[in-house]
Amino acid sequence: MTVSGASVTPDVLDGLSLPERVALLRSRMAAVPSRGETASVRIENSDPDPVRSDVGEAEPIRAVRQRDVLPVPSALIDVLPHGGLVRGTVASVSGAGSLLIGLVAAVTGAGGHVAVIGQPRFGLLAAVEMGAQLSKLALIPDPGPDPVEVAAILLDGVDLVVLGLGGQSVSPTRARAVVARARSKGSTLLVTDGHWDGAELRLDASVHGYDGLGTGRELGRGRLRGVRLSVCARGRAMRPRTVRLDLRAENGRIEWHAEQHEQNPLSIAVST
Repeated sequence: MTVSGASVTPDVLDGLSLPERVALLRSRMAAVPSRGETASVRIENSDPDPVRSDVGEAEPIRAVRQRDVLPVPSALIDVLPHGGLVRGTVASVSGAGSLLIGLVAAVTGAGGHVAVIGQPRFGLLAAVEMGAQLSKLALIPDPGPDPVEVAAILLDGVDLVVLGLGGQSVSPTRARAVVARARSKGSTLLVTDGHWDGAELRLDASVHGYDGLGTGRELGRGRLRGVRLSVCARGRAMRPRTVRLDLRAENGRIEWHAEQHEQNPLSIAVST
């Protein structure tokens, strides 16, 4: 018998009484990772103000908070307050679809399970090019008249639930009930295409440039090699943060890079 990578052999059990055997097996089973735990990242966040001890130590002591998060593309880590999508919370995504696809790809690529609800045009090919594992992805393009109820049920069994609201607005009372369910299950709900009160994090992406479409007389011609995005993160306990990202094809997949320097927008001179 093997539990959590450690073998419990008959020789070990032979010398134990029945209560001792049960206690040993329970301790080994408790160490088995729960669903999607391999996709969870522990992030330590230091409080901005150090706490000094009363004994005059040379170095301040920092209070540290720890929260389990789902992974995101590496270029987004610094813009998010906890370095990822916090488990047990609700976040919203709007704007360019590449951001949503990248978040799904990051979670499934790390071994987490994701359900996408109410998104019939979700880009599977783009997700694979960003590193997604389709075996970890469930699609429910037509959830019926109550997609929120479908999402609430799926929070029981997957790490990330993406909920497309189709332009609808969810009442605060119902939103609070779903938030409580997500918190109790340790799953994350990502809402898009609608209004949701009480989201802990809001992400908005917009396209601000393309690479490969030519310049001058060749403007608009060529082969698209990359897309430049601007992503803004807002939350209850954080100031808005914005990062510019460069998504480009490298070695058969799409990689995310944070732009190191501000780039001038493309300008077109028009003669009159």
